[in-house]
Amino acid sequence: MWTHAPWQGRFLPHPLSPKERLKAYATWCDAVEGNTTFYATPARSTVESWSQQTAPEFRFVVKLPKVITHERRLADTDEDLGSFLDAIEPLGPRIHALWVQLPGSFGPADLGALAAFLHRLPRSPRYAVEVRHRAFFDDPRSAQLLERVLVNANAEWIPFDTTTLFESPPTTNAEREAWMRKPRVARRMRALTDRPIVRYLGRDSTARTVEGWQPWVETVITWLREGRSPTVFIHTPDNADALLLARRFHDDVRTRLPALDPLPDPMPAEPPTLF
Repeated sequence: MWTHAPWQGRFLPHPLSPKERLKAYATWCDAVEGNTTFYATPARSTVESWSQQTAPEFRFVVKLPKVITHERRLADTDEDLGSFLDAIEPLGPRIHALWVQLPGSFGPADLGALAAFLHRLPRSPRYAVEVRHRAFFDDPRSAQLLERVLVNANAEWIPFDTTTLFESPPTTNAEREAWMRKPRVARRMRALTDRPIVRYLGRDSTARTVEGWQPWVETVITWLREGRSPTVFIHTPDNADALLLARRFHDDVRTRLPALDPLPDPMPAEPPTLF
């Protein structure tokens, strides 16, 4: 996401070399979704650059390659998984969790494969699973079975909250595309570990996005008071204002919980002038 075109020159300096873009992003937010790893395992040298551009406390939630989750469906993955873990090793403590995003067809009947896969993984880093099959949201027994698998592996369940998006018909092209591609499932707000991760998708309207995340403000405050360390990713269909919105969500929480550390001061998009 740190190369998102609408941010360049508006929030982030432009042009920047590939070895500087993540560093600029990290002055806006202290966590990032590693989504590009879904499409291909990065070169180790690329990951070393990511490490050099971020502080040790910066959080990467890194998605497993689709060859593991979607093509092989967690079976016979040792070689691909080994190559991936070796490639991302330079991130070290920055790996907040490895993100196992499963296809919508991966349902309750596949939980045995998930349990076996999680059992084979090394104990570190942490793991977090995102499911999209409707049964896990509509059928309490299926949800309980999934929770049991995750708890046994000390893995988190990542909710992808799209309820605000689907509250009413789309009004922009980006919203219409999101309606076609994003999962329509119930909101889930239960943490299984001390490191809950939330993905929230609002609208291209700032007001509607902010209105829709209010339940998450309350939940995150509760988690923090319980001693948990949540990570929240804020999206809109076009993501044009996602950096501002992420900081606004953090400010909403910090207004109620002043002890929460502030986010870093953003790097100016343009160099300072004399006048």
